[in-house]
This record gives sequence, structure tokens and C-alpha cells, in this order.
Amino acid sequence: MTDTRSAPAASAHPLAELTIRGVVLGALITVLFTAANVYLGLKIGLTFATSIPAAVISMAILRFLPNSNILENNIVQTIASAAGTLAAIIFVLPGLILVGWWSGFPFWTTAFVCMVGGILGVMFSVPLRRALVTGSDLPYPEGVAAAEVLKVGTESAGGDVENAKGLRVIIFGSIVSAGYALLAAMKLVVAEATKNFRFGGSASGISGSYSMALIGVGHLVGLSVGLAMFVGLLIAWVGLVPYLTAGNAFTEPLDTIVSGVFRGQVRFIGAGTIGVAAIWSLLRIVGPIFGGLKSAMAASRARAAGSTLDVTERDLPIGIVAGAVLLTLPPIAWLLWNFSAGGPVHEAPFAVIGGTLVFILIAGVLIAAVCGYMAGLIGASNSPVSGVGILAVLGASLLLVAVFGHGTDPSRANALVAYALFTTAIVFSVATISNDNLQDLKTGQLVGATPWKQQVALVLGVVFGSLVIPLVLNLLKDTLGFVGMPGAGPNALSAPQAALISSLAKGVLGGDLDWTLIGSGALIGVLVVAVDEMLGRTGKMRLPPLAVGMGIYLPMSLTLLIPIGAVIGYYYNRWAERSRNPEFAERMGVLAATGLIVGESLFGVAFAGIVAWVNRSGPVPAIDAPLAVVGADFEHVALYVAPVLFVALIGWLYSRTRKLAG
Repeated sequence: MTDTRSAPAASAHPLAELTIRGVVLGALITVLFTAANVYLGLKIGLTFATSIPAAVISMAILRFLPNSNILENNIVQTIASAAGTLAAIIFVLPGLILVGWWSGFPFWTTAFVCMVGGILGVMFSVPLRRALVTGSDLPYPEGVAAAEVLKVGTESAGGDVENAKGLRVIIFGSIVSAGYALLAAMKLVVAEATKNFRFGGSASGISGSYSMALIGVGHLVGLSVGLAMFVGLLIAWVGLVPYLTAGNAFTEPLDTIVSGVFRGQVRFIGAGTIGVAAIWSLLRIVGPIFGGLKSAMAASRARAAGSTLDVTERDLPIGIVAGAVLLTLPPIAWLLWNFSAGGPVHEAPFAVIGGTLVFILIAGVLIAAVCGYMAGLIGASNSPVSGVGILAVLGASLLLVAVFGHGTDPSRANALVAYALFTTAIVFSVATISNDNLQDLKTGQLVGATPWKQQVALVLGVVFGSLVIPLVLNLLKDTLGFVGMPGAGPNALSAPQAALISSLAKGVLGGDLDWTLIGSGALIGVLVVAVDEMLGRTGKMRLPPLAVGMGIYLPMSLTLLIPIGAVIGYYYNRWAERSRNPEFAERMGVLAATGLIVGESLFGVAFAGIVAWVNRSGPVPAIDAPLAVVGADFEHVALYVAPVLFVALIGWLYSRTRKLAG
């Protein structure tokens, strides 16, 4: 079924599209959103879609320049969204730090991993555009929303006013979230509150992070996902942790016991649930994907027979696509060869590296189709890319087990674990970009853009993002650190996805993975899938299995506020539906939530820079709270000030947003 929504007749317009100023502006926005997404992903294991805020910022800036137009703004958001999405590579690469293989992120190696994987993601999804965009009735929620933002901002009489208001809301949200984060860094309010407790012969805990970004994430993911994460949280902390601590002698400190059970057992149960959710997602879309590809091949035969293509249907020529794919293979082979030098892989380098290239190509094609379809179905923000990453690392690890067996020598096993993670990083780059670029191409279709120009812009976004990511990763690693790495400080980022993926690789290749925990999580996943399908048949709210798995896997401090943010977003959207301009009011809520994420995330990166500057001469001990203005004795006051101020700031922001939207 072809999308019948109207798009401008692109073949008739002389509008500039892929301009130098648009590329430069896209690159500048890329730096901000990539840094924000790297920080957010390392903190809570989630990233946010950047298309809509990038479009708003672009229109607010380019309207002051002559001859700006909707297609130029579309290119800007395409570049920025591609780079912001590529930041999800941090779900894998920090694992190399956690397993002790890297001590830092080599700039060019890290950049090239992101670059070649991202370019493959763009190329693999080019043939899918006809199948999954123009020849499909997939909703593409974020792509359609971004197109509406571009149309309103460019074509309507009130577009300039609405863009100005949208930019103000992003700025307000950023100031509020960065302001609270600054107060937390000054120790005037607490950033997190935790309380573990015993009841009967068991133990559990409750914790929450006063993070404005989590409220924003909850608003963006929506009520269904937010409540599903809350269900997962209850399964973990009301069910699994008390059950697994039952009968414990409690000879160690309570915090150590609860934390150990959660990290050593509950997380792997959550991984099993996530794995089942990812497999189920794959099974559900196999049929539609093959149907879409069949349609694409029929369209290709029609073009070969001499049909004239409108400018809005001109993709990169298939010869260029194939050539680009082939040109990425030598750099990938070199990266694999250089990375594995001196290790067991070089006992049979041509067979192993050649097999890895085949694995990357096959997995990449499948992942591009799967992630593109999932993004079209539920949006790039909600697409279970992390589940795909889990399947990818399991596949890469099992292939190495088939060649080398289970490692008994720790150093040998660790080298294979690192190689599996490095391979997964390349595959994951393919996944993240294919998860985003069909969304962008949907936006382009609705505004009359030229597909091949957008595809070039996507490649540019990949390049820009690849050059930013290693810089931000090294800054955060050297200052804040990651939980589980040697020398991690009190402000260490949890890097939850990287910790999980590296643990799975170590378990498979070391032969000590507790499959009972994975199996228990898989059983929970099967039950959740069944419940979700029953709810779907009744037409009631769904229970996304991946979100339940994430709720089990992530620490409560990172998940508790997401359902709260989802409820806030739900009631805000209900108000928006009754407002004079419902679509604009709802979009303003999205921009306010985005501001909350961007402000806190950028402050986190800036704070890491401050820590690096203060400790540049290597003081001993290192100063990890350089902005603190009060001592530890103020903490009991900060503990009570925090919730009052936090709620007041959130209330003020949403009240201000409603006034602007009204």
C-alpha cells in the first residue's frame, strides 16, 4: 500500500537543498546532540531522537538567512539526526574498557568503526526505501512528526512564531535541567537517593535519581513503554531481588548484598527477557520485510525497462551503493586485523577475519531491514536496537566458540571477548543508522525531498558524528569513568548496555555464563509477549516486552522516573488535545522534554570537562566534586530540598510550556 499523503511536486521546484550552509549548520547541531546522546546513553542506557529539535533549531536559525526553504531545513535535520543516532555505538564500545582490553578510546580506530558501520547502514537501507517508505503503510511516527514541523515552520503564516516559541521551550527545558544538575554538582541538592532494607528473611531496596533527563525520556517514550518499564521494575525489585536474597545470612553489608544480587543475577535475567523480546520482534516482521523487498525489486525492474523517475524517487544508483559497500570491506578487514594483532585470531587470520566480514555483511543486511521496519512501526526512539545488539554479540561469540572452543586461558579468552565486542560494534553501527535513516527518508518523502541528496546527507552525518564520538567518550572515561572499570569515581556512569553486552561475551567465550538465569529471563519474556499479544487483541494499552526487559535490567535509580515522566507526558498530551492547536501544543511538549534531556546531558559533558581541567596536573587524591560549595554535613538538608525543588521546577516548565502553546 502506497502512502497517499501529499508531498510537494519536487520535480517542479528550483529550491536549493544540499547547501554548504545547511551542511555546516547540521555539523554544528551534530556536535551538541551527539555529545548529549553519548552522555545519556552511558548514564541510563537510552538515547533520544534528534530529528524534531534539530528541525526546530534549523528553522529558527536559517529563517534569518536569504532563500532558506523546507528542503534545506530537511537536510539539516537529516545530518543531525544521523549523527545523534550513531551515538548509540556507546552501547558496545565501552565494553572494551570494562573487560580491560582498552585503557582509552583510540581516536581513529573508534572513529573508523563508527564510520564504516554507519556508511554500511546507509547503503544497506537504500534499497529498502521503496519497500519500507514509499511502498508501505508503516506509520513512521517520528518521520511524520518531523515533516509536520518542517511544513508548519515553512509554509504557514504563523510558522516563524511557532518556531520561535519552540526554540524558547527547548532553551527553558535545557536551563531547568542543567540548573538542577549544577545545584547537584554544588552539593546543594542530592542527585540520587537510595535505601536498602530487610523484611523477613529477604532484602530489597528503593532508589531514585533526581534526573530531569529521565522525566524527558519518559515523556518521549509514552505511557505504554513507561508503564511496561515500571512492570519490569516491580518484577526485579518486588519479586526477583527478595527471592534471590531469601535465606542469606546477611554477614556482609546490606548494600553490598543487594547490589551484588542485582548485578550478578537479576541483570542476566533481564538480558534473557530482552533477548526473547528481540527475537519476537524479528519473527513478527519477517513476512512484511520480504513483501516489501519483493515490491522494491518489481519497481527496480520497471525503472530498468525505461520508466522515468520523478526527482522524489531518485535514490543513489545501485552501482554506487554496491561500490560503497565493497569499498568498506578493506578498511573493516584492516581494523579487524590491527585490533586482533598478537592474539588467537592471528592463528588463523584469513579464515577468522574473512568469516567475520561475511558475518558483518549478512548480519548487517538483516539488521538494516529489521531495524528499519521496527523504526517505521514504532519509531526510532522505541525500536529495540539494544536487543539486536545482544543477538549480534551472542552470534559473534558463538562463531568464535565454534572455531576456538571455550577459553580456559583467561588472557586468551579475554582476547576473543574483545574481538567479539569489536565485531559487534561494527554491526551495531549498521543497526543504529538503519534504525534512523528510513525515518529521515520518510520525512523527506512527505516534504518533497530528493532521496539521493538525503542519503548523501546521512553519510555526512555519519562522518561528523564519528569524529565527535571518540572525543566525548575519552573525556567521560578519563573524568567520570564507567561503573566496573578500575579507578571509577563516585560520579561514574553506569554504561548499562555495554556492561551487559560485555558480560554476555565473557560468559559465552569463557564457558561460565549461567544459562539458568538467561533461561529464567527468557521464560519471563515469553509470558510478557503472551500478555502483550492478548492486550493487543483487546485493543487496550500494550505491554512492550523489550521495555519490561529494560525495566528488569536497568537499576531502579535509572528507571523509576521514566514512568513518572510518561504519566506527566500523558496528561500533558490530554490537555493538548483540548487546546486550540492540538498538534502545535503536543509538539511543544516534545520540545520541552527534549530540552530536559539536552540540558542535563550537555551539563554532564561540561562537568566532565571541568573535572579534567581541575585534575590536569594530577592531584592526589583526584578532585571529583570541583564545584562543591558545602561539606558532607549539608547532605541531610540537600536530601529534603531536592524533591521539593525538583517537583517545583518540573511544574514550572510544563506550566510555562502550556502558556506558550496556548
